[in-house]
Amino acid sequence: MDTMTLWHLTGWEFAALAFAALLVGFSKTAVSGANTVSLAIFAAVLPARASTGILLPVLIAGDVLAVLTYRRHAHWPTLWRLFPAVGVGVAVGTLFLVWADDAVVRTSIGVILLLMAGVTMWRRRQAEAADASGASDSADGDGTSSRSGRVKARSYGVLGGFTTMVANAGGPVMSMYLLSAGFRKLGFLGTSAFFFLIVNVSKVPFSAGLGLIDGRSLLLDAVLVVFVVPGAVLGRWAVKRINQRLFERLVIAATVVGGLQLLLT
Repeated sequence: MDTMTLWHLTGWEFAALAFAALLVGFSKTAVSGANTVSLAIFAAVLPARASTGILLPVLIAGDVLAVLTYRRHAHWPTLWRLFPAVGVGVAVGTLFLVWADDAVVRTSIGVILLLMAGVTMWRRRQAEAADASGASDSADGDGTSSRSGRVKARSYGVLGGFTTMVANAGGPVMSMYLLSAGFRKLGFLGTSAFFFLIVNVSKVPFSAGLGLIDGRSLLLDAVLVVFVVPGAVLGRWAVKRINQRLFERLVIAATVVGGLQLLLT
C-alpha cells in the first residue's frame, strides 16, 4: 500500500491527523457529516486512496462510542429498510475503486453530496410551508413505509453504501436521508450510530482486500484512536446545547462544506 508510516509524518502532519480524529469523535456524537472535513484532512496528508483505509478504523472507534452513547434511540425498522440497498452500494463502490483514480473519486462524491444537500433543503422548505412536522425522537416522520418512502430509502441506501465504500463519505448522504425522514436529534444520532458501526465493520474485508488496510496503517490508527475519545466527549456535551433547527442547519452546512472540499482539492 502506498502510504506513510507513523515515523514518516512531520509534527504538523501528525497534528492535522490528530485533529481530524478528534473531529471524527465529535461528528459521531454531535453533528453527523462533519467528519467529511476529517476525510479531506486525511486525503491531504496521506495518499488519497490509502487514506480511506487508514481512516476506516478511526471511524469505527467513533461509531462504537456513538452506539454506547445513543444505543437506546435507534430506530431499527429504518435500519432494516436501508441495509439491503447499502449492501448493493458497497459492492458497486468496491468495483468502482478497482479502476477509479483519486480525482474521479473526489469529484463523484463531491457532486453527490452537494446534490443531496440541495434536495434535502428543498424538501425541508416544502415541509415547513405545509407545516408538516410531528416527528418523534425515535421514529421516522415522512411515511417511509409507503411505496415512495421505500424507493427513497433504497436510493439513499445505494448512494450511502457507494459513498461510504469509495471515500468513507456516507455520513452526509445518510444524514440527508434521516433529516428528510423527519428524525429528531436523538433518533437521528442513535439510528446513524448503529448504521455506521455495522456498515463500517462490514467494509473492513473489502478494504483489506483492496490493500487499503495493512499492518502499517493499523499502527497509525492505534495512535490516532486515542484522539477520538475527547472528540466524542465534546460532542456529547455540545449536542445537549444545540436546538433542533440549529442541529439540522449544522448537518446540512457540514455536508455542503465536505462536498465543496472534495471538488476543490
